[in-house]
Amino acid sequence: QVHVVESGGGLVQTGGSLRLSCAASGLIFRSYTMAWFRQAPEKGREFVAAIDWPGAYTLYADSAKGRFTISRGNAKNAVYLQMNSLKSEDTAVYYCGTRRYSVSNSEDDYDYWGQGIQVTVSS
Repeated sequence: QVHVVESGGGLVQTGGSLRLSCAASGLIFRSYTMAWFRQAPEKGREFVAAIDWPGAYTLYADSAKGRFTISRGNAKNAVYLQMNSLKSEDTAVYYCGTRRYSVSNSEDDYDYWGQGIQVTVSS
């Protein structure tokens, strides 16, 4: 059974930083692309960033480029999202998803999801 768990969210001031973590179990981690999506209140889930295995290729939403960095630690079955220069519009529930093979920015392409974690950026 696949299990995905996010951690590291919380409250931060505008301009601050947070590091989200996602731990996956029950799958062959090294075969799987990992990604972060987010969902703000009254909005749909949107793509943030994705990384393939072994981490040679990354894909970012325009809103994340230059501020967020996705990385993975294969030994620990984890993927991370370092978020810097946070803005109020980054406030959302952040979800970690996994899929086989290549990266994708489409929510429908991902097979397994975590429960999500709240990130709140206050001014």
